[in-house]
Amino acid sequence: MDPDLDSGLFGIQLFDSEDSTNDTESAEGTKHKKDEANIPTDRTAQSEEEFQAVRKDYKVKVENGEIWKTIKLPLGPGRIPKPEAQSLLHAVEELYFFRQYAKGAQFVRAVLGNGTTDSDDRASTVDLDTRGLLRYYEKKCDEKAELK
Repeated sequence: MDPDLDSGLFGIQLFDSEDSTNDTESAEGTKHKKDEANIPTDRTAQSEEEFQAVRKDYKVKVENGEIWKTIKLPLGPGRIPKPEAQSLLHAVEELYFFRQYAKGAQFVRAVLGNGTTDSDDRASTVDLDTRGLLRYYEKKCDEKAELK
């Protein structure tokens, strides 16, 4: 074999599945037996007592079209953080999903303003992508509300 090609790049060994034996070699080079049972490893570091304590205190989060009520408006000065922007999107998406189109459009206008004057426009606190999606939902909600 050419020593220049012995760099490992072309050092791939091919084998036929019919010719293989019970010993197979993994990519790391360690040998595993095919007959070994695949024993699942414990994926949690939580004891049963800890789990039961968490389970006892767990409350299911039911979202039924009222995320928008949890958002404090008007938004603060400066850029809002990404999780808060996502909450704005989730709120209007939820209103749209529950077919509360008028409330959805009204919510977007409360968040961003009408955009007709600079003093009324509060859109600069939201990043461009989120602002675009909110305006898209406002437009869709207005269209659906008119059809209703």
